[in-house]
Amino acid sequence: MSDVVVITGAGGMGLAIARRLAGGRRTVLADFSEPTLTSAAELLRGEGHDITTRVLDVSERDSVAELAGAAAALGRVTHVAHTAGVSPAQAPAETVLRVNLLGVALVLDEFARVIAPGGAGVVIASMAGHLPLELTFEQQHALATAPAAELLGLPFLTAVTSAQLAYPMSKRANALRVQAAASTWGRRGARINSISPGVVATAMGRAELDGPSGDMVRALIARSGTGRIGTPDDIADAAAFLLGPQAGFITGTDLLADGGAVAATRFPPD
Repeated sequence: MSDVVVITGAGGMGLAIARRLAGGRRTVLADFSEPTLTSAAELLRGEGHDITTRVLDVSERDSVAELAGAAAALGRVTHVAHTAGVSPAQAPAETVLRVNLLGVALVLDEFARVIAPGGAGVVIASMAGHLPLELTFEQQHALATAPAAELLGLPFLTAVTSAQLAYPMSKRANALRVQAAASTWGRRGARINSISPGVVATAMGRAELDGPSGDMVRALIARSGTGRIGTPDDIADAAAFLLGPQAGFITGTDLLADGGAVAATRFPPD
């Protein structure tokens, strides 16, 4: 039976991760945008990879469940990389929460049903989830454990109308839900972790640099330990590690892959 890789999001990070993982495996590539999906699939097929495509709305349980079922029908689902998401420069608060928060909850739920023993998953969160955010213990617990169907109805979330607040809140929630899901995935003999990238040279990253917070983001990069923007390959390297056998004792954790940007905000350089 073939090993199956599932990648949600066919943009820069998803494409880079697919290149790392697809060799010798059947790969299911899913995205909301059919033109983006078609372009990425053609590129990967041209490089010799076995690619199946699915149009996906991560904010709809039926769509995510259909993806999980289709992947399981192809073989053993051994690798899942959830990269789909939107930034505050791309969407209003409601969409940010539906895609980034509810979407992650649904992917964690549905793929927990089909992930193969020995398999692993990664969720792309963000360094924004590591920046200061006023959340009580009870609110964080609710973000981590509330059933997906109830998430967007949490009172403190219904009050969020700013995409600039919805984004870090959703990304903090991603890491929390991964922690909470680790035991569920573990019962299938599988692991799940998240990665929190900094600013990466993708369409989303460029939108942030060109948006109203662009100057602040550039200053953050300049102060960071590496002093540079990240690349999709940087994140693919991190994903390959967490999805690989070298990370066999790592689950339920978040890897901050931001070039030192968060560290510089906490301990500014002299």
